[in-house]
Amino acid sequence: MSTEAIAAAAKSPETAREGFGFYVHVPFCVSRCGYCDFNTYTASELGAGVSRGTYAGIVRAEIRAAAAVFDTPPRVDTVFFGGGTPTLLPAADLAAILAEIDAAFGLAPGAEVTTEANPESIDADYLAELHDGGFTRLSVGMQSTAPHVLKVLDREHSPAKALAAVEHAHRAGFEHVSLDLIYGTPGETEADFAASLAAAVDSGVDHVSAYALIVEDGTQLARRIRSGQVPQPSDDAAADRYLAAEAALSEAGFDWYEVSNWAKTPEARCRHNLLYWEGGHWWGAGPGAHSHLPGVRWWNHKHPSTYATALAQDIPLAGCETLTDDEEYLERILLRTRLRRGLPVSWLRTDGAAAAQQAVDDGLAVIEGDRLLLTLPGRLLADAVVRELTA
Repeated sequence: MSTEAIAAAAKSPETAREGFGFYVHVPFCVSRCGYCDFNTYTASELGAGVSRGTYAGIVRAEIRAAAAVFDTPPRVDTVFFGGGTPTLLPAADLAAILAEIDAAFGLAPGAEVTTEANPESIDADYLAELHDGGFTRLSVGMQSTAPHVLKVLDREHSPAKALAAVEHAHRAGFEHVSLDLIYGTPGETEADFAASLAAAVDSGVDHVSAYALIVEDGTQLARRIRSGQVPQPSDDAAADRYLAAEAALSEAGFDWYEVSNWAKTPEARCRHNLLYWEGGHWWGAGPGAHSHLPGVRWWNHKHPSTYATALAQDIPLAGCETLTDDEEYLERILLRTRLRRGLPVSWLRTDGAAAAQQAVDDGLAVIEGDRLLLTLPGRLLADAVVRELTA
């Protein structure tokens, strides 16, 4: 029944609207960072049937299967390779996957094509080949410039390696380069984060993402905190770091456009992530990848071996859900509230409209025209604001 729901959604006129995206999950990592709970695997965990050498061919088969679901496959405006560490694959393999998307769906003129990258997995030659293969945007996981912070996070690169990756990307011709930062790591000081922000600004990137460290159950970091090896992250310290990020980045000419993301120009914003936040549609390829078409969401088998086996039969579907009106409403409010352009007040139900006015009275939001916009204090409490709007 789930494949029928996907096929029906694929025929919706909404699917063909401008802004269709493609996500490619690459689940490989050399080692797992202590804070990470993403769907990633080291070489010893892969099982039979999947390897780095065979992976590009397997994902290309899913891309062809995906195209067959549509009467006329929608043109792809954004592509995002995430992981794991996509750049553990040869640049030629990533380019071949992108070429398969173009052949099966068609890339729109000016399509944004992003890959995440760990600094230790790329060099100048790799990035030049990637750019020649059609990639337009690079997102480098720097996280911090403080070696002791990187050690707590189990990150293997040096601070200098991340900054060198940015320089190589610019020389290769990448117009848009982003650095990712994590703040609130146990042991991180105010000066540590200030240095990370300064390094990001000085690197010449046009986009910065900064996220508070979240301790996920089941991770090595969670176990270390429970055993008392490292302290629990401080919410107050995280709030202070966020304010420091806003101050430093705005002074350097960056504008926030989503609670955790800043860009120097509108063109530098991540269009693929905006597609998610604005309720767009996309196909996710690879183990554990999620997809979304009008009214339907589904996800692939998580383990690469199980995924590959299922793909040999059909779409590697692990589960599918038809979204209710209430679920779509909640997600629409949740995602749009986090954006600088805000949320149309007219979308809110009666209780939500009252909560919006309360947020304004509390200094957490303002209403400009028909839009509810978070203030800086509101951005610090965005999750709480959303809970009230959707209660």
